[in-house]
Amino acid sequence: MEWMGAHRFIGQCSSFFDFLQQAKPELTPAARWGAGTSPSLPAQVPADEIQRHVLTHLAHGTTVLALKYDRGAVMVGDRRAVEGYQVAARRLEKVFTTDCHSAIAIAGAAGPCLEMARLFRIELEHYEKLDGVLLSCEGKANRLGHMVKANWPMVMQGLVVIPLFVGFDVKQNRGRIFKYDVTGGKYEETDYHAVGSGGKDARVTMKERFRKTLSEQDAVSLALEALLSAAEEDVGTGGPDVFRGIYPTVKCLNALGVADVDDDEVARQCNRLVRARSERET
Repeated sequence: MEWMGAHRFIGQCSSFFDFLQQAKPELTPAARWGAGTSPSLPAQVPADEIQRHVLTHLAHGTTVLALKYDRGAVMVGDRRAVEGYQVAARRLEKVFTTDCHSAIAIAGAAGPCLEMARLFRIELEHYEKLDGVLLSCEGKANRLGHMVKANWPMVMQGLVVIPLFVGFDVKQNRGRIFKYDVTGGKYEETDYHAVGSGGKDARVTMKERFRKTLSEQDAVSLALEALLSAAEEDVGTGGPDVFRGIYPTVKCLNALGVADVDDDEVARQCNRLVRARSERET
């Protein structure tokens, strides 16, 4: 009977996240990672002890960024996750395609970040299947803000999740970039933005070199250069790892959809930028 009621509810609700909160709240990220549920600590421990544990023993994703070009937008994310002062992962994916015209990049506590990215993709798929149409770009950004707001109990534990959302608005025929604060507040950026531990350094580089008439190739090059600047100044941000063949994730969004930039092209661009920097310093 409980399943039948839940089945009727999901058939009437266009938001999968709202359905999950109503029917199975224990499966939401806030319940799984929220107050008193730090994975390896007892339930009854002081809040400051939980936060100290979270900051030193859970993997954190670092820098992601986005910028617009003349036909759309580019998203780039480094691949490193850190635990305190140690490298926790070198091949972590932080940029995810959420539907045919949008993508999300997330910095913060790696586990909750990945859960939110997957849940947001399901949220958009659920809406499309029930309503038969894609959610508008503004609607997608609003749905993500609602999910970030529901993450507040995790924020109080130190499990901060900071998303960066990029969508191609088919009605306005342009790329759009949205950033969020920890309370779910949504803000649209006009040209570019970066979040994470190296976000400030990446934004400085983009501010100096951004132009509204950038081509797609130039936008990819500038985004990678901004990430290299962040990697030089921030120990948590991973730059190109030539020895292991690990390079940043790059996605381009335009009227044709979301496309991954080939790894060989990313490697070529990164190696060119590194050589150019070396020549300037000699």
